[in-house]
Amino acid sequence: MFFAQYYLDCLSQASYLIADETTKRAVVVDPRRDVTEYLADAQAHGLTIEGVVNTHFHADFIAGHLELAARTGAWIGYGRRAEADYPIRKLADGDRISLGDVTLEIMETPGHTPESISILVYEHADDPVAYGVLTGDALFIGDVGRPDLLASLGVTADELGRMLYDSVQHKLMTLPDPVRVFPAHGAGSACGKNLSTERSSTIGEQRATNYACAPMDVDQFLAIVTAGQPAAPAYFGYDAVLNRRDHALFDVTAAPTPLSPAEFAARQAAGAVVVDARDPQEYAAGHLRGALNVPADGRFAETAGSVLAPGTQILVVAPQDREEEIVTRLARIGFDTVAGYLREPEQAFLHMIDQLTRASRLTVAQLAAALDGERPPVVLDVRNAGERAAGVIDGERESGVIAGALHIPLAELSRRIAEVPTDRPVVVHCAGGYRSSVAASLLRANGHPDVSDLLGGYQAWRALRQPVGTA
Repeated sequence: MFFAQYYLDCLSQASYLIADETTKRAVVVDPRRDVTEYLADAQAHGLTIEGVVNTHFHADFIAGHLELAARTGAWIGYGRRAEADYPIRKLADGDRISLGDVTLEIMETPGHTPESISILVYEHADDPVAYGVLTGDALFIGDVGRPDLLASLGVTADELGRMLYDSVQHKLMTLPDPVRVFPAHGAGSACGKNLSTERSSTIGEQRATNYACAPMDVDQFLAIVTAGQPAAPAYFGYDAVLNRRDHALFDVTAAPTPLSPAEFAARQAAGAVVVDARDPQEYAAGHLRGALNVPADGRFAETAGSVLAPGTQILVVAPQDREEEIVTRLARIGFDTVAGYLREPEQAFLHMIDQLTRASRLTVAQLAAALDGERPPVVLDVRNAGERAAGVIDGERESGVIAGALHIPLAELSRRIAEVPTDRPVVVHCAGGYRSSVAASLLRANGHPDVSDLLGGYQAWRALRQPVGTA
């Protein structure tokens, strides 16, 4: 058996290429949209990709099923409850896909979405115990898929949660302990709240250590699984629908368009949104007015999808020679509307001086002084709810928040921006400083006149032992 996992750190997303090395027949599971790596590996090993299976309609990225089908002629498979605008092979519980001796068996595991499936992988068709199970977003390492995303129109979170309970407790947990677990996501994904950095496990390990796999009744399961979930990025609903549609293919060979300073400025004036993917410190030192700072060195795609509206014309200011990377990472979440990029930004800015501005960034000492001043700023906390939980530091209990802070998770800020006061200075913080720069740039782009972000975030605030209080 040929078995390969491909892990995309930016989206914490895993995909798989499985083949029988005798027959050379192969299937790809949950591919991303830029499919070159799968095709290259298949060619290097003499494999023929004859099928593409998505474990469900993904909400956090656009899958590469259409791209692979166009390049290889492969069929596209989903769980039997799936309905799509393109031809699909519907896979039901117990269905077997023979690649030769290597065999895949479908296990319906709804809950994250109604059509969700897991895939048992057998090295030999008559093996009594599977080599592993590809669990999609039903079972993660340390967690299970959340049932409350907008990926399943017309189905309530409660209905999905009850399906998920049955899938985890009565199906996946009935598998033998040695069966390896290969999920579709890892730590950092908003598809769950407690995902491990490990990229594989076993059923036995999850039975012993995963909080959601412990014996419990359905009401206990619903309560524990739905509590403390991170805010879902705004683009999730868009991607979940787009993955059902026969959309345009992503062309990895199409280079982004370089624009002169004048062309760039004209497109921005016409309504295009500038995404500045440089480091927050470089952005703060000088950037185009109205530009959103979404640093490339981080969870770029997911963050960009949290602050950009689908269909928006996008202009890119990228770290030097990373323009194609930025365009690809945007395309992975279905944002194919990059109109061009600014070549050599530092040089181009010399011709755009009247369009540049700086961004205010405060140290924790400066914030503490401002909070004690006559006109204290609004402190905006853009972390997720789970990050604000109380804890114990050096034996002393602390609240996990800066006293009096307004809490709006970054993923919700675009639609809740009217809740942020405009008549007082605003200081934005997250955990370490990445999301706060994004949020501060979004506020400025929406007309907030006096916005700073906190250097080092809450971690720096806590490190200096500043007073903390309850939310």
